[in-house]
Amino acid sequence: MRDVLFMLKPDFLDPKAGPGKYFCPDCALVEGVLSYFPWLKGRVEVREVDFPRPRPEVAAIFGEDHPGCPVLVFEPSTEVPDGVKVYQSPSGQRYISGAAEINHYLAKAYNVSLPHP
Repeated sequence: MRDVLFMLKPDFLDPKAGPGKYFCPDCALVEGVLSYFPWLKGRVEVREVDFPRPRPEVAAIFGEDHPGCPVLVFEPSTEVPDGVKVYQSPSGQRYISGAAEINHYLAKAYNVSLPHP
């Protein structure tokens, strides 16, 4: 079993934001790191989800008031490196969210480059 990274599918519609198609900037940042180090996709399971809430796969873990994407849910046996702030879902699963936190974790856990400060 692997950690699961939930990302929004690109080209979604958001009537509240106005006409046109959108992508999630945080998901794009994480996708950029995954493209720099493609072997990471073999270590982390990436699941793309639709934009509209509730997002069933994510809501199953966090409830309907779940965090936004990207969110990385740790497999129970995952050892998280020092310096990575981990949260716990209502269902008891550990996770991190947001591009900065996820990219920091990927760098620490898999020994890839750190984002430049």
